[in-house]
Amino acid sequence: MTMRLEDIERIKMLKHRYMRMLDSGDSDGLRDCFVAEATIRYEGGSYLYEAAGRDEIVGLLSQMQNNQYVGMHLALMPEITVHDADTAEGRWYMIDWAFNLATNRETQGAAFYQDRYVVRDGEWKILHSGYVRAYEKVEYRDTPIDLHSHLFAKFDPPMEGGSLPK
Repeated sequence: MTMRLEDIERIKMLKHRYMRMLDSGDSDGLRDCFVAEATIRYEGGSYLYEAAGRDEIVGLLSQMQNNQYVGMHLALMPEITVHDADTAEGRWYMIDWAFNLATNRETQGAAFYQDRYVVRDGEWKILHSGYVRAYEKVEYRDTPIDLHSHLFAKFDPPMEGGSLPK
C-alpha cells in the first residue's frame, strides 16, 4: 500500500480550513470547502442537523454565525485513507465549545467525524461530512460570560479613543 502523503496533508488542510471558516463566520470560505452535491449529518445529544447541497449546508451552518454566538471547533487525530487519485475518507476526533449569549447556554463536547472527500478542479473538497457525539454537556449559567472580544459583535459603549480597557 502506498501512502499518498501530499493528498493526506491537503485533506488535513481542508478540514482545518472548514473548522476555521465555521468559527470565523466566513460563509464564502465555508462554501468553497464543499462540492455542490455535498451532504451533512451532524448528530448531537439535543439535535440532528441534516442538509443536502452546498447552499443548504452553508445556509444551515451560517445560522450560528451571529452576535449571540461564540464557539470553537477543533478537529484532531485524523485517520485519512486515500482510495485513489480522486476519492478519500477521513475520521477525526472533534472537541468543541459554544456559548449562546441570548440564553446563557454553554455547550461542551466531543464527537467522531466520518467524512468523504473528492477531487474537483484539482482540489480536495468535502463530499459528505457527518459526526456522532461522544458526549455533549449542556449547562445554563446564572450569569453571562465576561467576553472581552467577540468576532461577530461590537460592544457598547465603544472604547474611547480606541484604547485598551484597564
